[in-house]
Amino acid sequence: QVQLVESGGGLVQPGESLRLSCAASNWIFRILAMGWFRQAPGKSRELVAVISSGGNTNYSDSVKGRFTISRDNAKNMVYLQMNSLKPEDTAVYYCNGKVGRADYWGQGTQVTVSS
Repeated sequence: QVQLVESGGGLVQPGESLRLSCAASNWIFRILAMGWFRQAPGKSRELVAVISSGGNTNYSDSVKGRFTISRDNAKNMVYLQMNSLKPEDTAVYYCNGKVGRADYWGQGTQVTVSS
């Protein structure tokens, strides 16, 4: 079992940056494919970015070029650097880890982009 805890959300103005962090509870993190998802009010949860255990990354078209996902296996951490934030990025952001049929979720962190 792996617990995931997100942090770093908050209220920012359009054009500003935030970095989200996700801490995993144990070494199993290192074999997980990790992802960030988000869910805006009234919308379904959507994939934002993923990073494999080997460091390969993929992004949704809506964030490509603005967001960067990274991981530090020595610290059991995954990050989402979000630049040039837009009001439409407002959502609860969730950290996710997968390996095989195992699927782990954090509790979410709110990101609000508003002037």
